[in-house]
Amino acid sequence: MPKRTPPSDDQPELPLDGASPESTPAVPAHAPSADTPSPADAAPQGNEHAPLARSYKTWFLDYASYVILDRAVPHIDDGLKPVQRRILHTFWEQDDGRFHKVANIVGACMRFHPHGDASIGAALVGIAQRGYLVEPQGNFGNLLTGDDAAAPRYIEARLTPFAREVLFNPKTTTWQASYDGRAKEPVTLPAKFPIVLLDGAEGIAVGLATKILPHNFNDLCRAAINHLQGKRFRIVPDFPSAGIADFADYNDGERGGKVKVRAKMEARGKYQIAITELPYGTTTVSLIESILAANAKGKIKIKHVDDNTADAVEILVHLPQGADADQVMNQLYVFTDCQVSISPAACVIDTVDGRDKPVFLGVSEILRRSVDKTVQLLRQELSIKLGELEQQWHWDSLERIFIEERVYRRIEQSKTWESVLAEIHAGLKPFVKKLRRAITDDDVTRLTEIRIKRISAYNRFKADEAIKAVEAEIKQTKYDLAHLTDCAIKWFETLQEKYGKGRKRRTTCDEVEQISAAEVVTANQKLYVNREEGFVGLNWRQHEFVTECTILDDVVCFMGDATCKVVKVADKVFVGKDVRHLHVIPKDGDDRFYTVIYQDKESGKAFAKRFQLGGTTREKIYNLAASDGSRLVFFDETKNVEAMPAKLRVQLSGRCSARIKDFEFDLRELTVGSRGAKGLTVTHYPIKDVTRA
Repeated sequence: MPKRTPPSDDQPELPLDGASPESTPAVPAHAPSADTPSPADAAPQGNEHAPLARSYKTWFLDYASYVILDRAVPHIDDGLKPVQRRILHTFWEQDDGRFHKVANIVGACMRFHPHGDASIGAALVGIAQRGYLVEPQGNFGNLLTGDDAAAPRYIEARLTPFAREVLFNPKTTTWQASYDGRAKEPVTLPAKFPIVLLDGAEGIAVGLATKILPHNFNDLCRAAINHLQGKRFRIVPDFPSAGIADFADYNDGERGGKVKVRAKMEARGKYQIAITELPYGTTTVSLIESILAANAKGKIKIKHVDDNTADAVEILVHLPQGADADQVMNQLYVFTDCQVSISPAACVIDTVDGRDKPVFLGVSEILRRSVDKTVQLLRQELSIKLGELEQQWHWDSLERIFIEERVYRRIEQSKTWESVLAEIHAGLKPFVKKLRRAITDDDVTRLTEIRIKRISAYNRFKADEAIKAVEAEIKQTKYDLAHLTDCAIKWFETLQEKYGKGRKRRTTCDEVEQISAAEVVTANQKLYVNREEGFVGLNWRQHEFVTECTILDDVVCFMGDATCKVVKVADKVFVGKDVRHLHVIPKDGDDRFYTVIYQDKESGKAFAKRFQLGGTTREKIYNLAASDGSRLVFFDETKNVEAMPAKLRVQLSGRCSARIKDFEFDLRELTVGSRGAKGLTVTHYPIKDVTRA
């Protein structure tokens, strides 16, 4: 069976409930194991010709779980996807304070992440562009313009001091074997900061997607402190591309929320608009393309666009003579990517009952859990530190007794290792009460490893000072453990003081007014019709001109087969052959009165009726006659009831058997009815022509 290749790590991933690490294969597709049911057992009931049906079912679920858990969705503990975690772990393994070639990091990371260098390199560039965890050197591309980074062999990077401080501690890390068993990698990094909220995350998995927006570093520090102090807090995203955002419907980052983000622009002179900040998720290239596309479709009118972006965004939109800059700015918000709507969906991997599962949480809950995890890690680190300090105090005290009381002299006559240990134990026995725990053989062995040079240079004063320093640290550590919340608050305050300088909010929080497209669109298009072939469209100068219109208008067309159809204005659209009449429907609805006479196909009679168009659906054909295939013999439309025709002159076909073939028909008996009404009988004979009397 051919193997199936999983998607690259650049694809965002999301979780499936019930997915477990045990059910996740190291490679998505592999040969069936011994636990795979036999073909006979695997066949569905009543279908003996599908022996692999059950296997395919389980393999798909395994694959879906694998993509969700191991590719696309970040873990709540450290806020990282597996590829990001492995990149940072590789940086930490090789960290010496200097920059490393990105190509070297990518190659080394493949020991842990067996999915190709392209996915690792792209993920590394993404981390470095944000600048919080990895410090870049060289051309790492440009988030504003969308330019790609240089090849990995030309650029360098290293861990930031912030990453070293908040992400790594081998003593509190849970380890697991790498995919080939040759190395150890962290299950999750012991992160003491909500990284997933700081950098944001985006991923698409099998039937699931996550989108967590980035937040401001100082905002997260203050929110963490407020949580620890039992105060309420609210955090909203802060985008690296700045812009103006409306978070009224943010919904704490959960599914169903929306964020409206628009570019920041200003009028520079009478006929020039400058865009200085971008909506999140756009680049200068994509934004300019959307402006040019809107101009090509006639939604806006501009002369040309200049892109002067370097370190800061500057897109200059030049307007034609007579243009209104304020009007064009509103049109840019409506018809281009100068305003976008973002739908967050904060999904993370969480360990529930010992199993990793995807869960949807609000960003406030993610922050609370991250801060609580930080408190647990601080407790664990302090406990480890206390144990190490107490061990250090014990060893320093033993060494002091061993040297000051000259216990080492007792082993001068000893000839065996056992007698050496016995003599030292005996020499230390009178001083056991001064220690905080019993003396072990390992402690005695360590004393025998003290060099003569150290004994001869021993300084009692320095030894006392060293022990006092350890005792002070023990006291402080115990105090921190007893006041863990205060310790955690101090931790976040220190982080903010060290790394929060210059990290002001970039995104402006403001209410974004909803602009109606109908209010800002201009009638700068020309509508034409090809009556014979049945097409209407814009800017067909070789055909019949109808009227000026906008790209948002609807057109109603009446055809010779007694039907009508409503279509949206477009470059070219088919409405039906033999177009008798068409006009643009006003924004507030069609208020015209129509008078028609049609020759009914089924009965052969001619009927007259008056009606208003009423509610319609685009592209739907409405039959104005009693039966299909009828013929429209007279049509009149007017906005004024008094202007409706009162009498018509009807001429019948010369071949009919009617005695009177030319007569007047009084329309004053007609009332305005519905579009689908049959109407009043005009004649039982075929009509040749109808004109106003």
